[in-house]
Amino acid sequence: MQYAIVASNAVAMDIGAACAGYIYGLNIATAMIECGQYKNILVIGVDTLTKFVDWTDRSTCVLFGDGAGATLLQATEGTDRGVLKTVLLSDGSGAKNICLEVGGSRYPTGSPQAVGKNEKLFMAGAEVYRFAVNAMGDACARVLDSLSMTSEQVDLFVPHQANRRIIDSAAERLHLPPEKVFVNVDRYGNTSAGSIPIALFEAERDGVLKPGMLVMTVGFGAGLVWGANLIRW
Repeated sequence: MQYAIVASNAVAMDIGAACAGYIYGLNIATAMIECGQYKNILVIGVDTLTKFVDWTDRSTCVLFGDGAGATLLQATEGTDRGVLKTVLLSDGSGAKNICLEVGGSRYPTGSPQAVGKNEKLFMAGAEVYRFAVNAMGDACARVLDSLSMTSEQVDLFVPHQANRRIIDSAAERLHLPPEKVFVNVDRYGNTSAGSIPIALFEAERDGVLKPGMLVMTVGFGAGLVWGANLIRW
């Protein structure tokens, strides 16, 4: 991407945080700008999960899609717009519930260590659902509590588009009405790190998200990793 957009002076790096990758990336970019290290940072959320699903496993393959979205953050004086607060969390004990065994440094593709290991995405649906509902609500609540704010002050909720039941349950826990929740999972499926930036783009394009609004984003994924951002759009 750095080469493709001819950003010859730009630093480039990958962030491995699965479906929470955009949440993590946005926090890292915000911190770099706030400390004065950089003035312009492009955060890209992208995944192509259809390359890794087992197309004979209907419990997973119908859920995932491919997608990408990007956000440009810029150091600006005299404005209250930007990322107000982020909470990042992780719990490695749950990694077994969403995983892709082959392809990393533990079981490299084509290596003797990879023999007999799962080469496709595995997800324990019931366990992940229970975790996701609690984790998403908890992360959002922590962000609001740290700023002494309530969910009533949130203008729009843009969650990771995992599935509709998880989104509805998280919104209900936060006491957010349906009109404050942006959903597009019905069109793209779970596009992992791409889901939140895609949803933010569509919300702004459709006039749902406007400058000055408070938008809450939240995501969770393999690792297990999760987190939430509160943004003054």
